[in-house]
Amino acid sequence: MHVMSLEQKENMMTGEMTREQTRIELPQMSAEVKAIYIDPRQQWMYVINGRAQADVFSLRDRSLNGRYKLLEDGNAEITASAQLVGGISLIIGNSKGSMSQWFMARDTDGEQRFMRIRDFKMGKAPIRQIRAEQRRKGFIALDESGRLGVFHSTAHRTLLVEKVADGPGILTLSPRANQVLIESGGKLLPLTLDNPHPEVSWSSLWGKVWYENYDEPKYVWQSTASNSDFEPKLSLAPLTYGTLKAAFYAMLLAAPLAVAAAIYTAYFMAPGMRRKVKPVIELMEAMPTVILGFFAGLFLAPYLEAHLPGIFSLLLLTPIGILLAGFFWTRLPDSIRLRVPDGWEGAILIPVVLLVGWFSLSMSPHLENWFFGGDMSTWIRDELGITYDQRNALVVGIAMGFAVIPNIYSIAEDAVFSVPRSLTLGSLALGATPWQTLTRVVILTASPGIFSALMIGMGRAVGETMIVLMATGNTPIMDMNLFEGMRTLAANVAVEMPESEVGGSHYRVLFLAALVLLIFTFVMNTLAELIRQRLRKQYSLL
Repeated sequence: MHVMSLEQKENMMTGEMTREQTRIELPQMSAEVKAIYIDPRQQWMYVINGRAQADVFSLRDRSLNGRYKLLEDGNAEITASAQLVGGISLIIGNSKGSMSQWFMARDTDGEQRFMRIRDFKMGKAPIRQIRAEQRRKGFIALDESGRLGVFHSTAHRTLLVEKVADGPGILTLSPRANQVLIESGGKLLPLTLDNPHPEVSWSSLWGKVWYENYDEPKYVWQSTASNSDFEPKLSLAPLTYGTLKAAFYAMLLAAPLAVAAAIYTAYFMAPGMRRKVKPVIELMEAMPTVILGFFAGLFLAPYLEAHLPGIFSLLLLTPIGILLAGFFWTRLPDSIRLRVPDGWEGAILIPVVLLVGWFSLSMSPHLENWFFGGDMSTWIRDELGITYDQRNALVVGIAMGFAVIPNIYSIAEDAVFSVPRSLTLGSLALGATPWQTLTRVVILTASPGIFSALMIGMGRAVGETMIVLMATGNTPIMDMNLFEGMRTLAANVAVEMPESEVGGSHYRVLFLAALVLLIFTFVMNTLAELIRQRLRKQYSLL
């Protein structure tokens, strides 16, 4: 077999046209040729022969990649074939009434192989005609009995199988895939096809899909591209995963800080100090999230990258410093400790926290030079094999945790402060220590309110838009890596809704994403209310 390549070049200065002709000689065919296909990049040539085999040739290496058996059943034969839009996939129909999609992908050894991706069943009659759509990854087929089938490869959907003719015929499809014309028995049968959203299915939205040019099935969101033969990837799984990931890291920071601060403020803090502290923390809620996102994306993200050792040492040294300060405070003479009014001891920790923070961040460059070769982000990437992105879950956790803390704190503090004073005094009168009273009476009584505060904070984190939009990098990946970003449902709707075609599949999937977000919030609030009612009933007798 010989393949001829013609290339025409134009001289930009003189306008002269030159033509180059290249001949490629390939190995001899093993059987009668039924169909030949070449991909648009002119890398692979597929030769389908009469033995139900496909000879795949590499035009760049001028060699045979392999001979692939297309049918498992030795009694079946290839009766029809077509190349899907884009030229990457082939649809092979056989005499048993079924079809299969094939394209090149890498195997476990990293070698390019012609692989069977998915199957479509139409009936028992042989497939006689297959026609691919010109704008989508769909195709239609006509079998020997006159049955017409409408299919979509990516969504793995059989949209229609219906008898339209008395026997086999010739099939054609309009460029918009809305008109079908069949010639059978000397008659023309015009048909109208209403198939606006074939690429959307449960499996394409929530399952792993093996896309063209991918080596294995994956969860992928990639709704648009620059070329017209693009295969839309509309999986909501990475967006849902990213939403939960962002909420998880935000709550990991916000929940313990907010609840602990609420308990201390309501139970231990002096009333005068509480009247100053609580409004300040609640005032944090007035900070617009777009400002927080802007600050996190432009300042916090590069600062964290440059001071990673200091940030992690700060997380480690802060609790140690607070415990040491408390220990030394108890060792001071009474003449010094009694000068601080009861309930104002927490103010002494402010300089301790500031000192620990200054020490940790000032030591960051030295720690980085001593232990991480001068660059911790590069060390994480090279030594641990963990990808580091500047806009990552750590940045989102800090920024969104800052936004969620006031919500949780305010509700939890009111719940703890609302515990009847008689319960506290009664517990203390019976000989319990203040700590025992807090852990066994106050927190249990306030637990419905504390749990409601956590669930409301979780709902706020799940629905947050601007912070995750500006501080995550908006990469729709499924990885719990703290140093990689994510894309959330809310951010995805905000980014892609302006550019989506009204009424199109992309547009409708974005509304579905918003509905999924609403369902998340509804389910969390419902569970929170049920658990709150149960806790209230359980501890109402205290």
